[in-house]
Amino acid sequence: MIPLYETFEDDVEIFHKKNLHVPPHLHKLLEFVYITEGTLELGLGQELYHMEQGDFAVVFPGLIHHTQVFCEGESRAVYLLSAPSCWEMYREQLLRSQPETPVIEKGKVHKDIVYALNTLSESTRGETQEVLKIFIQLILARSIPKMALVERKESGGEDLVYRSVAYIAEHFMEPLSLNAMAKDLYISPYTLSRMFSRIFHMNFNAYLNDYRMEYVVNKLRYTSLPVTEIWLGAGFESQRTFNRVFKEKYHMSPREYRKNMIQAV
Repeated sequence: MIPLYETFEDDVEIFHKKNLHVPPHLHKLLEFVYITEGTLELGLGQELYHMEQGDFAVVFPGLIHHTQVFCEGESRAVYLLSAPSCWEMYREQLLRSQPETPVIEKGKVHKDIVYALNTLSESTRGETQEVLKIFIQLILARSIPKMALVERKESGGEDLVYRSVAYIAEHFMEPLSLNAMAKDLYISPYTLSRMFSRIFHMNFNAYLNDYRMEYVVNKLRYTSLPVTEIWLGAGFESQRTFNRVFKEKYHMSPREYRKNMIQAV
């Protein structure tokens, strides 16, 4: 989903897609997740929440989150991302608090939420900003009362995980190394390397490549930009490195991937 990594022009972006492993990341957008098939593990901070078909989750802006898929069958969900312009009346609440659990179980999901998601799936490109606001506010009005909210803890200063994720979100399009990042964060490379191993269960390069790949595949899926422009924009220093990383992860070339995605629509 492209909006995870950059400011997007539309106020709302919505995708019905296969669930995938997405590494920890954060953004300034409000995100909704509605499971339509299979199961999904939604990570928020250091907690992991299980989601079944029909479950709905709200990810407040500025919170580190990730997804994992453990089920053997098909796993799909509707992902809706909304810019702050669509939730102005909830801004203070969304930025100063967070839910004890972001997941609302199927039996407690209001029918208006499903209606709004279905309507937006069919017509986001043609709707005015005011109409989009109404639907986003409707979803929030029906979901927030179902969640117990707690005051958000301050992140950033002493939270190395938060600082690391935020740093990569801001700089992944640039040449980036463990040593350079450690220097900017005023910590030792050893401490940073150990954090990636213990918290993310992968090394720095693997995390950075996964982050860049998520950007790349969504550009391939949802834009017609040339492949060269995409890998350069993702921060890869050479086409050779990009092609190697892409093929190791997806077992095909970027052009084959794009062709398959178009055919699958």
